[in-house]
Amino acid sequence: MSDEEDISGPPPSARGRRQSVCAEPFNPNAVEDEDTPKVVNPKTDEQRTRLQNALKRLFLFKRLDMEQTSEVMDAMFERKVTAEEKVIEQGDDGDNFYVIDGGKFDIFVNEKNVGSYNEEGSFGELALMYNTPRAASIVATTDATIWGLDRATFRRIMLVAAFKKRKMYEEFLETVPIFSSLERYERMTLADGLYSEKFSDGATIITQGEEADKFYLVERGEVSIKMQKDDDVKEVAHLQKGGYFGELALVTKKERAASAYAVGDVTLACLDVGAFERLLGPCMDIMKRNFTNYEEQLVKIFGTSLNLTDVRT
Repeated sequence: MSDEEDISGPPPSARGRRQSVCAEPFNPNAVEDEDTPKVVNPKTDEQRTRLQNALKRLFLFKRLDMEQTSEVMDAMFERKVTAEEKVIEQGDDGDNFYVIDGGKFDIFVNEKNVGSYNEEGSFGELALMYNTPRAASIVATTDATIWGLDRATFRRIMLVAAFKKRKMYEEFLETVPIFSSLERYERMTLADGLYSEKFSDGATIITQGEEADKFYLVERGEVSIKMQKDDDVKEVAHLQKGGYFGELALVTKKERAASAYAVGDVTLACLDVGAFERLLGPCMDIMKRNFTNYEEQLVKIFGTSLNLTDVRT
């Protein structure tokens, strides 16, 4: 069955291949002001649960707030595909963005297999973001289930959210001293990698001794950093907006040296370990120099050093 044939989901006008169009620059204000009706494809509770689980695994959706996520879920439609079915054809115009809910797919560029998806992932966003032809073909290698999101909804919600998120985080990063040495394009790239997480008063953000997976910046609220040595637990830092934590374990490749707790309701900008290592190279020397300050503070508080500055290169 080709992607031109009937599938459950949006009306034929939203599924059929569009005529070729020219690439267009993204104007977030124009998209946001479009008076387009919201698309709603009814789902059972079981379908909605599966879709929610599939979206949780995707970084692309971490930039959305609850209302935007709900609207995206309402608009998405389920599609069953069979083994050897071509879901996307290289060179075609993009009509839908797809999220994998199960099954395996191969990626072909100029008929050469360049990769695959195994049970999870997403594809099709680039053609919608930049209004260019599909850059690759996607072929199912097993029977599979995917969720589709039409082009208009994708652009109206996902791109506007991305634009607003980048602008917000760029402005925020400009206020953080450690990032003052970054070029503007470096701050833009860093802003694209950040996403927000919220914690209620008293919530544990990180736990001393656990494996490190994120770097944190305080957007709103306050964070208490506490360290335990033997049976002694003391606060070693109290952070407010612009403060950051979690870098020590990521740089040293060690376990978390302290725990972090929310003081009041807190919003944090988070950066996953892979993005941290890729994007914060220019700031790494500054972070390593700060480790000496950490050691001096701990000597004052506990009366002894914890050898935090044993940094692996």
